[in-house]
Amino acid sequence: MADGLSAREAKRLQTRERLMGAAIAEFKRTGMTAADVGAIVAAAGVAHGTFFFHFPTKEHVLLELEQREEERIAKQFAQFLKKPHDLADALREAVRLVMSLERRLGDVLFKDFLALHFSQTRPAAEDGRDHPVIVGVATEIERAQRDGEVDEAVNALNSAVFFLLGLYALLITTNEWSTRDALLDDYVHRTLRSLLP
Repeated sequence: MADGLSAREAKRLQTRERLMGAAIAEFKRTGMTAADVGAIVAAAGVAHGTFFFHFPTKEHVLLELEQREEERIAKQFAQFLKKPHDLADALREAVRLVMSLERRLGDVLFKDFLALHFSQTRPAAEDGRDHPVIVGVATEIERAQRDGEVDEAVNALNSAVFFLLGLYALLITTNEWSTRDALLDDYVHRTLRSLLP
């Protein structure tokens, strides 16, 4: 046993990571719907049934990727917030972090990744508090509210949800636009105006 894991558990986790990496590569290439599980298991070097042992559906791969990426972005956002900033800086940083995710995943996988937010198959019990990026943005809006930058009647969690869902929609629909950066700047500006006292 190393680091508290049995050799069997360590091997299971390694297999899961190989499958995750192979699935993400296949999703980047073809999109999740068209992804071939046969290609994924071949790339991971495992039997076909092994995929379904670890991930009941291809959507489960995306759910795990979403959780990992949200945690990564939330940690980076929290690090940013330790430096002097105002709400505008924080919202621009959230935009930058989500755009860096878009670059890492590529257009095809990024669209599938965001489509998961609107999927009818998402767990019904979820709300914004289940997403650390939403919580991070909401916490920053609450901080700005306490400092008098934001109207006291604003619901911080709802505002964070509105901001991020709007951002996701803009990113997946304007990735070919030459005016995209200006549009995103305007989006942040208008979001800020909607929160003012």
